[in-house]
Amino acid sequence: MSHDPRALPEHPEWLWRTPEPKSSYDIVIVGAGGHGLATAFYLARQHGITNVAVLERGWLAGGNMARNTTIIRSNYLLEESAALYEHALRLWETWPDDLDYDFLFSQRGVLNLAHTLQDVRDSRRRVFSNQLGGVDAEWLTPDEVAKICPIINTSSDTRYPVLGATFQPRAGIAKHDHVAWALARQCDAMGIDLIQGCEVTGFVTSPDGDRVTGVHTSKGTINAGRIGLAAAGRTSVLTEQLGLRLPIQSHPLQALVSELLEPIHPTVVMSNHVHVYVSQAHKGELVLGAGVDAYNSYTQRGSIPVIEHQMAAAIELFPMFARAQVLRTWAGIVDVTPDASPVISPTPIENLFVNCGWGTGGFKATPAAGWTFAHTLATGAAHSLNAPYALDRFVTGALIDEHGAAAVAH
Repeated sequence: MSHDPRALPEHPEWLWRTPEPKSSYDIVIVGAGGHGLATAFYLARQHGITNVAVLERGWLAGGNMARNTTIIRSNYLLEESAALYEHALRLWETWPDDLDYDFLFSQRGVLNLAHTLQDVRDSRRRVFSNQLGGVDAEWLTPDEVAKICPIINTSSDTRYPVLGATFQPRAGIAKHDHVAWALARQCDAMGIDLIQGCEVTGFVTSPDGDRVTGVHTSKGTINAGRIGLAAAGRTSVLTEQLGLRLPIQSHPLQALVSELLEPIHPTVVMSNHVHVYVSQAHKGELVLGAGVDAYNSYTQRGSIPVIEHQMAAAIELFPMFARAQVLRTWAGIVDVTPDASPVISPTPIENLFVNCGWGTGGFKATPAAGWTFAHTLATGAAHSLNAPYALDRFVTGALIDEHGAAAVAH
């Protein structure tokens, strides 16, 4: 039987080793999701550092990486955000070749709908900002929206009429678990140890507690020159063991998929005003997402009212969806900072670095998150792209406030 990953993608465990951890590594990364794997990949590829372990308490890509809704875009308003996400999008465009894996990257474009005059003003502002920054962006009239996505209800006789939309043609979707498998295969081939079922239970520290030198895990103690935390919402749980409180709140974020359908939805449609976003996956199911649940939680499930609101909003925009059957729902855990932007930074504790606070934007940033975090771990200093995302911005006040500025959700 062939073990070709393209022939049997449903058996990813055949693509990499399952090693026992060594006693020490140059760098230990906690979290084997997209960001942890991309960081390990670029540590090896860009910096020649392969004595690296990626630790995962569950199974590889079993957290947010396989629970998101796969949208990839870079049309953020603020310069710092647009630069980071545009770097990610450019890397997405080369990754199928770089990773030697077809993970179904589809640049079908993303529409962000405007339903009020204020939506229109904000959206046009974002388009102009994107165009000045070299990010592909267009403003579309309702008729132009209907040409790109004919199934949207663009009638003026609705509760939330479509007054126009931004459109990023290069944006799109990818198969999230295949991305993780592609990264894992490359990391393993370069000698990086991917260690699943290995929960970090504590840290090895210097006597004064100002420096970390390793981690205690369910598979024993592992020493490390540097430690990078890329565990999404659980990053703050880990740092609390060191007395380091991160400016993060964790919430469930829900999504759902429909039954399999013939191709009917040609692009990705997002609406912050009615708060729903919809695309059609490669197999045929509609993928719908909504906003975060209001309460703090680490559970991978959400509340019924959010699902009801999500489906009502989808039917408002796409009346033909009323007859579609919901197949399943799920949630991931989003880690949200006060300015809705991530933290990619050293910490006050020597040798400890964090990549967290991505909220709902983590998947689309995966290549750039790995690129910048690898640079920071390898050199001890920030890359120019993640320098604005330092932890101390919450002290200095140099915030990157993306709350609603760029349709930041999703």
